[in-house]
Amino acid sequence: MMLSYQTMLQLAVVMPLLAIPLILITRNKPNLREACSIGIGLILFYLVINLYHGVTQGEVISAQWVELVPGLGINFSIEPLGMLFALIASFLWLVTTVYAIGYMRDHNEQNQTRFFCFFAFAISGVMGVAFAADLFTLFIFYEVLTLSTYPLVTHAGTDKAKAGGRVYLGILLSTSIVFFLFAIISTWFVAGTLTFTAGGVFAADVNPVIAGAILVLFIFGIGKAAIMPFHRWLPAAMVAPTPVSALLHAVAVVKAGVFTIIKVCLFIFGLDLLAILPSTQFLLYLAGITVLLSSLIAMRQDNLKARLAYSTVSQLGYITMGALLATSAGIIGSSMHIAMHAFGKITLFFCAGAILVAAHKSKISEMHGLGWQMPITMTAFFIGSLSIIGVPPTGGTWSKWFLLVGTLDSAQYFLMAALMISSLLNIAYLLPIPFRAFVPKEKMSREGIQIKEAPLPSLLALSLTALICLVLFVYPQPLYELVTSVFSTAEAAYGK
Repeated sequence: MMLSYQTMLQLAVVMPLLAIPLILITRNKPNLREACSIGIGLILFYLVINLYHGVTQGEVISAQWVELVPGLGINFSIEPLGMLFALIASFLWLVTTVYAIGYMRDHNEQNQTRFFCFFAFAISGVMGVAFAADLFTLFIFYEVLTLSTYPLVTHAGTDKAKAGGRVYLGILLSTSIVFFLFAIISTWFVAGTLTFTAGGVFAADVNPVIAGAILVLFIFGIGKAAIMPFHRWLPAAMVAPTPVSALLHAVAVVKAGVFTIIKVCLFIFGLDLLAILPSTQFLLYLAGITVLLSSLIAMRQDNLKARLAYSTVSQLGYITMGALLATSAGIIGSSMHIAMHAFGKITLFFCAGAILVAAHKSKISEMHGLGWQMPITMTAFFIGSLSIIGVPPTGGTWSKWFLLVGTLDSAQYFLMAALMISSLLNIAYLLPIPFRAFVPKEKMSREGIQIKEAPLPSLLALSLTALICLVLFVYPQPLYELVTSVFSTAEAAYGK
């Protein structure tokens, strides 16, 4: 029996939760436990692929769980931007699960059952964020995502992990309660609705000062986007195991943040209003400063995961900037960069974890000659670096191109310069790592070097994501078509 699209939408949100009892039941049989995680991941990806086909065929897919008061409830609706996020998250959850099996076992991590349970819980939150039809629903699942990832951040149970977890939870919850929730309540009082609507929810005669203040609350309140000065939770969370870092940086948390910013810009304010608000220019400059400063900080980090963390802060600034440009090219660039950065950065984190497991190294200064011992891993790191930099033959080329076009369309020449300078800084802090790995500090013979790569599941995962970075350069068309259809199908999905 073929399931309806409405049923598949709801199953996509709850399916990861079904993995939790299965993981608990099979906790004493690791192979069966991990098979349950992978099986549920495959089912989720199958559901999302079917929903994608429905969206591309023009289907209007929505569902309502509960209505608390008229106009306020838990509702879901699919539009192309949410579909893009769900595709990336569901696929990379599956890939990260495979990677985590090799990493967690070879690294002898404790509490693996708890790890995989909360891993699944977090992805359910991601699906809720991706398919939320209004701000109220999005806020609920946004907070679910924060709370479900806290045990992953503090997984090691050390004092350092607990301290990092406190920073993580403190910043994300405080920004949500003080700014994000206040922005949502203000939107309700000013616009009378929280439902995502094509062209925005505010009336044409809305006071631009009030609307501008609400925009500031949203940008600061969506702490997962890591805009400065609310970015410190991201480096602090690097105390987590590498699969969690991959989840934070590529699959779930930060992508939920920038996805929410794009949704707010498109479906709460609308590009026309966004372009004339007095606070938009201030926030654009703040995003540009975030891009540059975090790149400079990344250059000073010797710890590989710390360098990658500050790199992520910079890359998220790109996406926030593109959304605030209030141009179609900016939105396209931002949306595509969600995907391009996801595959590039998850590759880099997979490689960082592989290096830790196989070579027991975490500092860049210790990686001389490592490329001859781990050629597959360091080649994948090189490919992921090129994608983050945004040069051929990797997919990051296209998203950065549209972001640059967006700055030109809106005559934001300072921001165009910031993008170009930051790309040069990307080269400065990423490419020396594979260069150092393949060019030893001292002369040494490559003969007799024992090749020791990471466990096979981890190696397969990082090889696959590196390959996709290359594929997205030669075949970005499906991604581009999905992103551009945001403008043509938004009214059908959300109304006007």
